[in-house]
Amino acid sequence: MSFGSRARVAMQAYGPACVGIDPHPSLLEQWGLPDSVEGLDHFASTCVEAFAGRVAFVKPQSAFFERFGARGVVVLERTIEDLRHTGSLVVLDVKRGDIGSTAQAYADAYLDDDAPMAADAITVSPYLGFGSLAPFFEVAEKNDAGVFVLALTSNPEGPEVQHALRPDTAGGASGETVAGGILRQLAELNAGATPMGAYGAVVGATIGEADEDLAINGPLLVPGLGAQGGTPDDIRRLFGGVLDNVIASTSRGVLAAGPDVQALRDSAARVNADLVGS
Repeated sequence: MSFGSRARVAMQAYGPACVGIDPHPSLLEQWGLPDSVEGLDHFASTCVEAFAGRVAFVKPQSAFFERFGARGVVVLERTIEDLRHTGSLVVLDVKRGDIGSTAQAYADAYLDDDAPMAADAITVSPYLGFGSLAPFFEVAEKNDAGVFVLALTSNPEGPEVQHALRPDTAGGASGETVAGGILRQLAELNAGATPMGAYGAVVGATIGEADEDLAINGPLLVPGLGAQGGTPDDIRRLFGGVLDNVIASTSRGVLAAGPDVQALRDSAARVNADLVGS
């Protein structure tokens, strides 16, 4: 099954919530764990126990594992392996982006199903040009994986790039924003796919207004729900016409309930209930 098909099945089974695994130092402390590889390992394994096969998407943030060096990457590799094929899909938040053979190497590292850290999908950055992402799309297609491209992020620095106008062939302004161009090209890649394409966009829940066409026939990964200030009402307002494709991501809002496994499960269930039932 394509990633788009598997994502739809998972959302129908568990709801639209994506729970991040973000072993931030403050969360390790809150859970009574040391800021060490041992604390990281306990944190990650608790999250796997709590969420595997109970939420549609789990999103490990690679940076919080990488900061411990090789031993932290080993924990990340094991976390991905433990999550995969449980019914939950792994979206590895790595935001990679490069050109040529380097982009190909990143794609092979995270999207080739035989790779040690193969995930169901990853996040990528298009700001070396959308065409530079071709290796990611090609490897994803071969392995029925997904790719989420940064489009409209909720950080305050984002608009200076994402709202800028793209040049036309004469060197002027085409009237299309950078974000709009990214969304349009994703829609082109997803054209004709059912139930939806495998190539998604990252659009923040706290962007205020969505002036671009979000109907890309692909999943929309929406971070910012919960601790960052985004609410289910914000998501309904911003994504009303494409709400069925929204994967709403929350990390601290759920993880703050830890380290008790049942409390984490209950917290994630409340997020899904708020998103689906309201």
